[in-house]
Amino acid sequence: MLPVLALVLTAVLAGAPVMAQELAQAQPRQQQQQQRQAQPPAAPPAQRAAPRGPAVNADGVPEMTARQIIVMDYQTGFVMLDRNADERMPPSSMSKIMTAYMVFKAIKEKRLALDDMLPVSERAWRMQGSKMFVPLGGRVKVEDLIRGMIIQSGNDACIVLAEALAGSEEAFAELATAEGRHIGLRDSNFRNSTGWPDPDHYMTARDLAILAKRMIDDFPEYFHYYSELDFTYGRDDRTGREIRQGNRNPLLYRNTGADGMKTGHTDAAGYGLTATARRDGRRVIAVFNGWPSMRARAEESERMIDWAFREFQTYKLFAAGQEVDRADVWLGQKPGVSLLTAQDVAITMPRRLRPQLQAKIVYDNPVAAPIQAGQVLGKVTMSAPGVTPVEVPLVASEGVDKLGFGGRMTAAVNYLVFGARK
Repeated sequence: MLPVLALVLTAVLAGAPVMAQELAQAQPRQQQQQQRQAQPPAAPPAQRAAPRGPAVNADGVPEMTARQIIVMDYQTGFVMLDRNADERMPPSSMSKIMTAYMVFKAIKEKRLALDDMLPVSERAWRMQGSKMFVPLGGRVKVEDLIRGMIIQSGNDACIVLAEALAGSEEAFAELATAEGRHIGLRDSNFRNSTGWPDPDHYMTARDLAILAKRMIDDFPEYFHYYSELDFTYGRDDRTGREIRQGNRNPLLYRNTGADGMKTGHTDAAGYGLTATARRDGRRVIAVFNGWPSMRARAEESERMIDWAFREFQTYKLFAAGQEVDRADVWLGQKPGVSLLTAQDVAITMPRRLRPQLQAKIVYDNPVAAPIQAGQVLGKVTMSAPGVTPVEVPLVASEGVDKLGFGGRMTAAVNYLVFGARK
């Protein structure tokens, strides 16, 4: 009986009007693999031309003097450029992003509040390097410390926060290292809260990009601090004037779409920048380190951000949870089940490859009951030459129970006599 059923199902499915589908050889349980070409998304209108600048190499990548670089699409994680991205490096003040992450986590967990007043230790007050000028023996509001840490890159602010969260900066560094591993930083080790030079304090450009993405994903309500241009805190002891300091991120002062994140500099590390920028609904994350000067940091980072938006585009086919197709159900209490995308189906790729973009939907049809809601039943694939394919599972929209014995017999007879259910 079963071989006959298989032939009947093959004949019925082969005649079904499915969009550009290709039917493969019979699968186990007499299932057929259904595959169709999905219409790739249309190319968006061209974005504005990049400003004139120095020459580019044969691949169109602007010339860079930074030693470590990674440029990544925020939504898809596609890496547009990787230069020594996994090389350990001194992150200098860019490691303050991790300190801020720990502070925001504590606030979200109700262990700290923006209006809490924290005491200033002598160690924090004496700390050298960039400062927000906290008063010795005074108390400072957490929100002021956050702005001092992010906008003014204050080492003193970082130590006050670290001591409040862990009792000491050393204990805080251990907690930060553990949390970093938990959120996916594979090669980062923290010895302090500031990025002060230490041979055992290191990160990679890739880890900084991952951390920047986690910052945006996990704490969007606090991300606005990174785009503030200046902060006024404290008074000059000599003149009595308020101390106003500007954000050191050069991209915030240029028409780049930048909205964060953090600069850094030490003699050993050179000049660095972890940057994020948005244009037309798309976000790019870029990490650079090892520039020889502030001027190189400002000019080259702008050219690289422009290049990333100009030469690459993210093409979205389906949104998360969108119905892609409907599969027949074999011997189920319902005749069919909707196939939904488990996540957004999108791919980032060079614009020049847009004509070669392909999208396919593949699943076995019919699907044998029982089926559980969320069960993976197929996949959507987007691909282009030289680009890592993107595969997103197709899942069942609902559960479908199996028919009882009598129902299964009736369904089998109906398939033999009348063909597949419509």
